[in-house]
Parts: sequence; C-alpha cells; structure tokens
Amino acid sequence: MKKLDLIYLCETMGNICGFPVRLYEGNELVCIVDHSGLKYDPMLPFREDLFTLDDHIGTYITPRYYFYGVVRSGDTRLILGPTRQLPTTEQQLRELAFLSNVPAEDTHEFIQAMHSLAPMPLENLQLILCTLNYVINGEKLSLEDIVLNEPSEKQIASTPAKANEEQTIYEESHNTLAIEQALMNMIRKGDTSTLKNWIASAPAVHAGPMAQEHLRQYKNTFIVTTTLAARSAIRGGMDPEEALSASDLLIRNCEALQDVQSILRLQANMLVTYTEQVERLREGIPHTSLAVTVSAWVQKHLSEPTDTEKLACDLHYSRPHLSRKFKAETGMTLTDFILRKKCEEAARLLAYTDKSLIAISDYLGFSSQSHFTRVFKKYMAMTPAEYRAQ
Repeated sequence: MKKLDLIYLCETMGNICGFPVRLYEGNELVCIVDHSGLKYDPMLPFREDLFTLDDHIGTYITPRYYFYGVVRSGDTRLILGPTRQLPTTEQQLRELAFLSNVPAEDTHEFIQAMHSLAPMPLENLQLILCTLNYVINGEKLSLEDIVLNEPSEKQIASTPAKANEEQTIYEESHNTLAIEQALMNMIRKGDTSTLKNWIASAPAVHAGPMAQEHLRQYKNTFIVTTTLAARSAIRGGMDPEEALSASDLLIRNCEALQDVQSILRLQANMLVTYTEQVERLREGIPHTSLAVTVSAWVQKHLSEPTDTEKLACDLHYSRPHLSRKFKAETGMTLTDFILRKKCEEAARLLAYTDKSLIAISDYLGFSSQSHFTRVFKKYMAMTPAEYRAQ
C-alpha cells in the first residue's frame, strides 16, 4: 500500500476512534493523527514494548490499563491508542505525565487532553485492528487470533508453577474451603513471601466439575479464583476500580489462551500480582483499618502537596481527631507518614528510572528540589543524589 494511502487511513481512523493513530516506517514516525491536543505522546514510555509485537496484530495493555493496538506489515506499523474502558484517576494520569516527560507546568493540560480521549472496550479496539489488518495485509483474523501482552505478567519471574494438567496452583472446589481462605488471607494481608512459598510447594487440589470440557474447566477455575482474589485485594486496601479492572483484563487474557500450562502460569502470576499490590500499599504500617485507608489515600494523591486537611475531609474526620487517632494507632503523625511514603516512592524512581531529581521532586508534589532533598535526607538518611549513586 502506498505511503499516501496509509496516511489517509491514519487520518480516517483518527477521526473515527477519537484517540491518537500513528504511522511508523521502521523507527521513523511518519505521521500522527490526534484531535485531543496532546503535546506529549503518552505512548512513548511503552514504545519499546509496542515495537516488540511482531505479529500482524498486537494488543498491549499498560500497567494502568490503557489499551494500545498495533497493526504491522513489514517495517510499517499503525499504532492506535491509548484508550481505556473505565475512567482513570488524577494520580494515575500524573504518573503517566511523569513517565512521558511532561514538564510540571504542562501537566494539567496533559491531564485534560487525556480525559478527552474516547473510551473504548478492549474488544472494540481489537475489532478495529482486525479490520485494519484486512485492509493492509489482506488477512482475515478474529478476536481469538490476537495475542494480548500485559506488563504485569512479565513483572513476576520469580516462582513458576510446578503444575501439570492434573495439578493446579489453586482451584475452587466444594472441599477446598480451607485452602481458599488461606490464599485469600495472604492476598488481603499482602503476604507475598508466604504466598510464593505456598506456590512453590502447592499440593494437588482437584476442583469440582465446572465444565464438561477439559480446557473450559481450567478457565472457569481461573475466573472464580481471579474474582475472589480481586475482592480480597480490595479488602486489603487496593483501589476497587483498579482491582476490578485488572480482574476483567486477566479474565479476557485467560479466555485467549489455548493450553493448560499457560492458564496455570497466568493464575500464579495473578495471585502474586494482587498480593504484591496490597503489600506495597501496607508496607511499613500497622495493619489497622485506619492505617490501610490512609495509605490508600496517600497512594492516590502522591503527586499533590502534603495536605492533611484534605485527607481528613475525604475520610470524613476532623483533622485533629484523625491526627490523634492515627498517631495512637501507628505511632506516626499524618505528615510524617505522608512524607515517608513520598520518599519511598522517590527511592523507587531514583533506583529504577533515569528521571532527574527536579522531575521526581515536581512529580511528588514538593515545593522545590531543595525541599525534596531535605525531606528525603531526613527519612532516608542520605540525599537523593547519594541514594542514586548507591
């Protein structure tokens, strides 16, 4: 197909979809059609992952559940997205702006532009990809032919399932209530190490019949387990929208699999992923209901300046009452707790990203880089530069 025809196709799809459509020839961006006003491309943090998709059609899901679609023909790629089925939070968009190297002064405009992108279910995006693939490659594919790529699966490379077709990591069964409760408690408490140890030596547990066909039995087991795991993670403090969005996507991913081993691996990854999310939320705090609630609030507002008045209002307390109650339960003041959480996130960003100190400072809501340095040194016993050098 001529380049001019592909540009026309991009323009048409951009008008129809309501989110960006890009045309790449090799590594070179030929054109991008975007009516949202985005000055910074939110695709760039995931560009390397998107370019590894080497089938004619690929679907990529970011850690915050934005969808991207790729149609490839030789070195030519059409990349569509991002889109998302459910609304996203302000904090998640601030995080995306940070990853996309959006300057602090342009973050608000970036967030507003992201809000204007048209939402779309994953299946609808996949149907569009199938249509484009037929136009470009003359190939008729269905939804079942599309391979999903979800980063959360790749993050867990630690404990593979030692299961075969007659042994599962966990299966919902009429006589496995004790195992179910034990696993769900591990997730609710964020006890990742115990869960991984359990997975490494998991006994064979056979489920009651939930389907007449072998593969369907394992898929149904996965659906039940994922639903229970999402609910346990929510009880552990995980944001309900995030937990349920993850559940929906994991179940769709499972439905696309055609062998038992892949389902079992995905199931083990799912259990560990939910548990790690809760563990991170609860890290360093007493496991009281108030502490978990405050920690969840802080995670949602990491990019905002420290504001205990807003925290108390959002949790329906007066600030003095919340401060006294939190100090009595945790031994920490609210301000200390919030700043400690910000510093823990800063430490992670210093260790695993190449973002500058000023960018991290702005992202985490500090008034200046010098303020960030003082606070970080107070809680981490060294400056941000020293921590990165380590």
